[in-house]
Amino acid sequence: NPNAKIFFIGEGPGAEEDKQGRPFVGRSGQLLTKIMTETGLLREDVFIGNVVKCRPFGNEDPVPEAVEACFPYLERQIEIIKPKLLIALGRIAAKYLVNRDIKITKEHGKIEYYKDIPIMFLYHPSFLLRNRGGKREEEFREDLRKAMDFVGK
Repeated sequence: NPNAKIFFIGEGPGAEEDKQGRPFVGRSGQLLTKIMTETGLLREDVFIGNVVKCRPFGNEDPVPEAVEACFPYLERQIEIIKPKLLIALGRIAAKYLVNRDIKITKEHGKIEYYKDIPIMFLYHPSFLLRNRGGKREEEFREDLRKAMDFVGK
């Protein structure tokens, strides 16, 4: 959605995202869509992107050179969309947006700023898949509700 108030940012595409050319369409994306829908936020209401635009080799964390090459594209996407809130999904996306290491289990739901745009840190859906059903998934839902309240949705 080019008029999205919320812009989700992940670290990079997985296998299914590479195949389809769309962000968050694999298992993590399906969980993200499910939780968004349950909290009243539709996928077509948001914009979703990644720090890097191609799948990291071996599905590892993106190397700094890849982030450096792709980051201007992400910055331009943010400039065009002009969201009211960025949501960094996971510590890797958060790290590159605020230029420091993030302890996502301690800092989820908190707001900082990327340039002049508020940014909130949420767990990455793949983390939730590895830790199905418990406290972390409920924290994610609560953080998402806070994000929606923040933008008036």
